[in-house]
This record gives sequence, structure tokens and C-alpha cells, in this order.
Amino acid sequence: MTIPATPSITPQLPTRLPTPLPKVAAVQMVSTPEVAVNIATARRLVGEAAVQGAALVLLPEYWPLLGLHETDKLRHAETEGCGPMQETLSGLAREHAIWLIGGTLPLVSAENGKVMNTTLVYRPDGSLAARYDKIHLFSFRRGDESYDESRTITAGSALRSVETPFGRIGLSVCYDLRFPELYRALGDCALIVVPSAFTWTTGRAHWEILLRARAIENQCYVLAAAQGGTHPNGRRTWGHSMLIDPWGDPVAVLGEGEGVVVGELDVEHLRAIRENLPALQHRRL
Repeated sequence: MTIPATPSITPQLPTRLPTPLPKVAAVQMVSTPEVAVNIATARRLVGEAAVQGAALVLLPEYWPLLGLHETDKLRHAETEGCGPMQETLSGLAREHAIWLIGGTLPLVSAENGKVMNTTLVYRPDGSLAARYDKIHLFSFRRGDESYDESRTITAGSALRSVETPFGRIGLSVCYDLRFPELYRALGDCALIVVPSAFTWTTGRAHWEILLRARAIENQCYVLAAAQGGTHPNGRRTWGHSMLIDPWGDPVAVLGEGEGVVVGELDVEHLRAIRENLPALQHRRL
């Protein structure tokens, strides 16, 4: 008897393999008055984010220094392109082959007795891609709690965004979050970043509400990296670093304490939200 040959079965492979969604990360710190200590912490946490697959990492505002006194930052101010804080950022971007957004650090200002509170963006090869000087300077007073950044910081004057493989990224810092017109002026962004050091008082009341509002209004992802804990200078920051999607839903959140928040950027999800609710096309002003 002749046994019929068994037909060969060739697995049907998809014509196009799915592309992994890019991951982004927000680093949360509780920075100290010691620059070397903060640099070591940033190295460790950026490394953790890279191990988790993040292609873009955001550090918080004041990541290298939260001094005992407002004027401490003047002693550590660097000129653009020179200094240990900038060398650290460039080296970490190159070491892990990531886009690294360096929260803020103090750069020399043209005004005596003041610095610029500056965000620097580095490409995976370690080169500088963009610089943004914080425009809106925080001031708050209630009871014994009092802050006024204008005493030691010069306000920036120019909006900045940067083109990346993940789309256009709009740059902002902390108190900028309360000024929605800044984000409108940045134009069509896939992602907005907000490195911050929100106080515990204002953060508990407004932090998440403002972040979600900016995501909803601009129909884009918002990545916020915060300071989160009690610092040696007595200041308590709110933390709650998070990634929010274009619908306004938090994707990932970290409470207080240092750590890393990682989430994915889904371009198709962003596109669907804008198609289903074309609010950006309906603007009349």
C-alpha cells in the first residue's frame, strides 16, 4: 500500500513584524546640596531606565543641586558646553545610546548674582540637540513657606522644541505648567516634557490636574519628572512623576522617593484620539 506523502506545512509569517513601541522614562530624585552625590544618583537611575528599555529619559528640575541656600547655585553655574554636570549628561546619553533630557541645571547668566535655569537635550551620540531656559519663574508665599526664583534666576525668553525619532518634543519646566499659552505656541508636539520640583503644597493641590489638562488640550503625551521627598534644606517636594497619554489618562505614576517611571508612546493611539476628536482643527482664535 502506498502511503500518501505528508504535505509540508509552511508557517504563515506576517508580512510586517510589529514594531515595538518606543519607551520613555521619567527619573525622580530627592536631590541634595552635594553635586557629586546627585550625579551618582542620576547615573544609577538613568542606567535603570535604560535597562528597562527607555529610548528617551527625562531628569527632574534641579537634579544636580538643591542647595541649603538659594545662592548655592551661583557657585556651581557652568558655561554652556563646559562643566561636570554637562559632561555627565552627554556621557550618559552616549553610554546608553539614549535621548537624554537633562532636567535643569544652572548655567551662567548675563545678570550678576543670577543663573539661567536650563534644560539641555542630548542625542544618543552625546551631542547637544537643544537648550531651553525656563521662562516662568516661580513665586509663592503662604505662612512660613516662601519662594521667589527671580532672586537668583534670570527668566528665559524663547520657546524651544526639538525634533526626534519620536516626533516633536516641546520643552517646558515646572512653573511653565500653569501657562497653557506656552504650550499652544509650541505647535504640534507628540510629547511635552515637564521637569519639575513642585512643592508639596502646590503639588498636592494642582500637579496632576495641570499635567492632565495640558495633555488633553494639546492631545499629546506629557512626561513629567519631579523631585519627590524631603530635602536637606527642609524643602518638601511633591514627586508623583508620571507619563500621561493624549486622552489625559496617567499611564505610569511614582509617588514619593527616588525611582523611575517607564511607559510607551503609542503613535497610533495619539493619531486615533486626534481623528476621533479633532479639537486642534476646530480652534478659532
